[in-house]
Amino acid sequence: MDLLEESIVPEHAHEIKAEAREFAREHIEPNAQEHFQEGTYPEEILEAGQEANLVAQDIPEEWGGRGLDLPQLLALTEEFYRADAGIALTLQLASFGCEITYEYGTDEQCEEYIRPVAEGEQRSGLAVSEPDTGSDLTGMETTAEKDGDEYVIDGEKYWIGNGVEADWITLYARTDDDETNRYGNHSLFIVPTDTDGYEAEHIPEKMAMRASKQAHIELEDCRIPEENLIGSEGAGFWMLAEFFNHGRIAVSGHGLGLAAAAIEEAWEFVHDREQFGRTISDFQAVQHGLADMLMSFERARSLAWRACEKVENGENPGYWAALSKTSATETAVEVAERGMQFHGGRSVLDERRIARVYRDVRIPVIYEGANEIQRNLIYGQAPS
Repeated sequence: MDLLEESIVPEHAHEIKAEAREFAREHIEPNAQEHFQEGTYPEEILEAGQEANLVAQDIPEEWGGRGLDLPQLLALTEEFYRADAGIALTLQLASFGCEITYEYGTDEQCEEYIRPVAEGEQRSGLAVSEPDTGSDLTGMETTAEKDGDEYVIDGEKYWIGNGVEADWITLYARTDDDETNRYGNHSLFIVPTDTDGYEAEHIPEKMAMRASKQAHIELEDCRIPEENLIGSEGAGFWMLAEFFNHGRIAVSGHGLGLAAAAIEEAWEFVHDREQFGRTISDFQAVQHGLADMLMSFERARSLAWRACEKVENGENPGYWAALSKTSATETAVEVAERGMQFHGGRSVLDERRIARVYRDVRIPVIYEGANEIQRNLIYGQAPS
């Protein structure tokens, strides 16, 4: 069974999809269970991904990357996440937030910060969420105050991928308290993680995506030069909104890969196991359940690839990105739950792939904007 077949994928993305599949089979799948159970950071797999030019390669060629476009990234993503979500997230977080700098930053910023990430010499991160604020971009309280030719940053960030491992992060902070201009109150900055006043620690073990590490960051009198401002002051909200439109297409790939893993695992199990003198797959209830899983998956994948094209072309991107992210991630939850049911009591055993997938699917429905927020975006941006 190959649910991630390439006929729906644009032809120019076939090559990167094949590369990602081969890499996933060689490096991710054989090590997934160990890293999940041990909760270890897959350093050696990340290095292999960098050597294979499959990490940080959305970065334009002029700054050392391959310039992968959104369909190529989606094709790669669904392959990685079918193999294992935790390891896949680590691979993708190695360049998290870089798009903001190479789209809106200066050539000097790109040379100093983006090129080393593309060449595998550094890692980046993106710091937006806070302990008490997640999806509300206008409500973030970390501040960046101008002091001469520096910005002084104070506050906290939470759930930050690579907050410990990164060499630098893109940080979202409040630069204005004018409540009449809620969408112009925040800005984005490049913050090296060795800056005085930057302290990060890993968040304690999670139930899912355990091969990926997130951090709690505290910033106290953290001073950075004014040239580390990305774009213009007050433009942070709008830059992030555009960034998340692309990011939500990638998260659709997270959901599709996980859903494919759940269905493939369930399909193999029910065709191999016998009950009452027949294989489980002979029972009509099971056949109908598998049919429902396949229909849900194909609907979500078709929508994701249509949305990918819409976002790539700038056609009401917020609407399509929200549709796709919500559909794909909730499909993953649905089919993983059904897959657990088909596995019966064995589904709760730690060594079962379906148990790992069942845990992992709980995460993408939350990050990149919880799906409740996505429904607000869908309604608010629906064509009228």
